[in-house]
Amino acid sequence: MIDWSAVEAADHAVPAGQDPDRLVAALSRALADPDPEVRDGAPYRVLAAWIRRGTVPAARRLALGDEMAERFAHPEVQARTFAPLVLDMLVTRGDFRPAWVDAFERWYPAETDLRGHDARLGWLHAVAHGADLLGTFGLRPEVPPARMLALAAARLTAPTAHVYDQREDDRLASAAARILTRPDLTEDDATAWLEPLAADLRTLGRGPLPARASNLLRTLHALYLLADRGLRPAPGAAPVPLAHREAVKKRVGAVLDLL
Repeated sequence: MIDWSAVEAADHAVPAGQDPDRLVAALSRALADPDPEVRDGAPYRVLAAWIRRGTVPAARRLALGDEMAERFAHPEVQARTFAPLVLDMLVTRGDFRPAWVDAFERWYPAETDLRGHDARLGWLHAVAHGADLLGTFGLRPEVPPARMLALAAARLTAPTAHVYDQREDDRLASAAARILTRPDLTEDDATAWLEPLAADLRTLGRGPLPARASNLLRTLHALYLLADRGLRPAPGAAPVPLAHREAVKKRVGAVLDLL
């Protein structure tokens, strides 16, 4: 058994005499483990470093991405919700397959376990982890930005009894804002995805606010702030303006005015 903490302490050096493919396979299994110390500890950090540094060769990275795309259909929630984290590492590194987008698109609005954290399983964060990948896919030139914005709308209007409680609204708003910085985005595409959100709010009757509506409104409040001030790609960095900033603010404001 590999001591991943020792690998991390050795500046992520590949253990001598070990087969690299078997090591990556072991890391892949670790990122589906129900033990949060295994799934979200040293194995996660080692895999991230190996992908970032190119320690994992290109062909094996693509195979790993295929594994993660298949994992969206895994019966265990922690396996599903950590798959987008690995795909985000890969796509950020420059790896890409259209089939990964298709698999993510099927999973993201359909996931029903939206808990941010579980006492036994640790961090799950389906919405937040998915949002990070949504934003990364949304910046790829191969992916139409309108497609990913529509996917954000589908996630926000999907039925749920869970109110976001671990800043999932901020992460989803940031993902949408990242997509909305694309210079090739048309004004219609920058605002049309908000219409399903408005339509959903118009269906609400009097009485307590449903969880999905609370999630939607809080996400749009965060998005309005980002549209107004710009998106900071990193702490301390200069804000990047959203494309069609005024049109986005106007449309988001109109949706918020429905309630």
